[in-house]
Amino acid sequence: MLVVIGRIGRAHGIRGELAVDLRTDEPERRFAPGSSVVCAGRSLTVKAARPHSGKLLVTFDQVADRTAAEHLRGQVIEADVDPAELPEDDDAFYDHQLIGLRVARRDGAHVGEVTGVLHLPAHDTLAIDAEGREILVPFVAALVPEVDIERRVLVVADVPGLLDPDAAETVTPPEGR
Repeated sequence: MLVVIGRIGRAHGIRGELAVDLRTDEPERRFAPGSSVVCAGRSLTVKAARPHSGKLLVTFDQVADRTAAEHLRGQVIEADVDPAELPEDDDAFYDHQLIGLRVARRDGAHVGEVTGVLHLPAHDTLAIDAEGREILVPFVAALVPEVDIERRVLVVADVPGLLDPDAAETVTPPEGR
């Protein structure tokens, strides 16, 4: 099963090095020299990886120069993971663990079901089917305070406008503008 572990940013230097925005809590394992990843539909072998300015700079055997690296910008990097494997961190989840979870409010009221996980640059976002209407909820602790894989339920904070856009608070601009 493929699991998202990063997204390629800009090329770094002229030898094919790439800046990677991490989406894994195990970068030393997933980007270890010799490990294989999947990117843009093809398998790549990690040649080297090193931290740099809050990102990971990665070199792949198959990406020889800056031109080849620039073609990969924005692509998602995935690792092939055994479906039975669980992340080491208790607050980390693989997409397949989240998809299909029942979504409820804090009071237990049914909201819907998780149908997907979007890996956006700022943070992951849950796609939730709420009785035929898709709701996108940023997957951050303030909005998703509880995930119970065993009970197959995820709790979403009842923030005005989050689950019901019609209930969003409206801000009236100051007069004179």
